[in-house]
Amino acid sequence: MKPIVYLETTIPSYLTAWQSRDVVRAGEQQVTRDWWERRTQFELRVSSLVFLECGAGNSDAAALRLAVLDGVPVLAQTLEAETLADILLREVPLPAKAAADALHIAIAAVHGVEFLLTWNCTHIANATLRPRIESICRRLGYEPPVICTPLELLESGDGS
Repeated sequence: MKPIVYLETTIPSYLTAWQSRDVVRAGEQQVTRDWWERRTQFELRVSSLVFLECGAGNSDAAALRLAVLDGVPVLAQTLEAETLADILLREVPLPAKAAADALHIAIAAVHGVEFLLTWNCTHIANATLRPRIESICRRLGYEPPVICTPLELLESGDGS
């Protein structure tokens, strides 16, 4: 069975965005495209929140983001996930503006997803927040996903 990966909104955003002039962002975009080429090694999942966020903004850009998600199964945004997100907001603590970020984490945790893939290193893939996120999830009976960037989940495929 393939590992399950929850795609947070930054993944389709980086995948479909015009090449950034910022060298770091351009590198992240390329890593995202490289990871995407190997996505068949995983079972992909998203939530309705990802569709909502991907559909916002410029209509042409939104159409590209939504197109890459076509056929990706959608995980339910349950009351359990909403409750966990509220607790993460309070106890991690995360700022109110990070409510959607907490919900991404909670949806992945409640559904037992193995990896949460993101480029959001402020509120999600943040090394100082990750232990608190994991502790809260476990305390409430959920195994947290491994929160990582595409660079961390990019397998060489050649045994190295």
